[in-house]
Amino acid sequence: MPDVGVQHTTGEVLGVVSLPMRDIHEPDIHGMSRGQALFAHKPDTRMDPGAALDMDGFVSHVIARGEELYRDFPWRNGSDPYAVLVSEVMLQQTQVSRVERYYGRWLAELPTFSALAEAPLAVVLGIWQGLGYNRRAVLLANLAQTLVADAAEKGVAVALPSDEARLRALPGIGPATAAGVRVFAFNELSVYLETNARAVFLHEFFPEGIDVSDAQIRPIAEHAGQVAICQGSCPRQWNYALLDYGAHLKKTVPNPSRRSRHHVRQSRFEGSKRQKRARLLKLVLADPGITTEDAVQLLSDSEAGAGRGPVSVAETLGLLEELVAEGFFVREGDAWSVP
Repeated sequence: MPDVGVQHTTGEVLGVVSLPMRDIHEPDIHGMSRGQALFAHKPDTRMDPGAALDMDGFVSHVIARGEELYRDFPWRNGSDPYAVLVSEVMLQQTQVSRVERYYGRWLAELPTFSALAEAPLAVVLGIWQGLGYNRRAVLLANLAQTLVADAAEKGVAVALPSDEARLRALPGIGPATAAGVRVFAFNELSVYLETNARAVFLHEFFPEGIDVSDAQIRPIAEHAGQVAICQGSCPRQWNYALLDYGAHLKKTVPNPSRRSRHHVRQSRFEGSKRQKRARLLKLVLADPGITTEDAVQLLSDSEAGAGRGPVSVAETLGLLEELVAEGFFVREGDAWSVP
């Protein structure tokens, strides 16, 4: 049997998960069995130890904490697939408080896939400015153009698919974003391993685990979702509960996400290549047709203002050409602009 931490049962009782035998019976360094250890730490935030192998108890616990800790965000007040997708993309690697400041403006100015598809990229990037990771805006625009073109070809209304495979075939949509759209736009059961949701499973099922992979968590998450439905919850409610409980855990205990194999510490922004690219984008948006010489000077001035050295012509040209290759800029002679 592969070691995936917690396995699905093969029996008929849906609410109980079984652990590999060596995990249940083999003592850990504290002299406790794996089954006992699951909830033996920090009883104020975990279920009772006696519920360690009871998936029904785990699900009830998460739903109760979710109701207690519910966060009311603007993107939770509807299920329009476009609005849900926008929120999911904005929330990637971006703090919730920042997304709250930009989400409403985006929907006010670009309220539909068609509006986004028709908007000049300069307008799209201008609205996005301040959210960071600007490539997400480009991919959102590409996705909208793909959907609009496909709908026109088929003579149907523009619509985001609910099927996972079709979602993931669209520009910029990976597993987590596809799951988020399925859950929050279509209320479909899907394993949504966003960082806060992942934190819950790490905290509850792998309290001593290090380098825990999503492959270990996924079968637990899938089973838990099925049990939540059997308890009368719906995919939206269940995943809101996971997200809100997970966000609470990350504020009150050592961040469980750091024990995930997939945890990535965000690189320093100040003085980084990302910052220089972002600065160049702002310069080109503010002055379409800017020359290489002016871009070098203004970028160097910005670096000098932060106490860093000048940027060379070669480095600036490399960044500009990189942004052209990614669809941000076009070059006409020695003039740079957003298409």
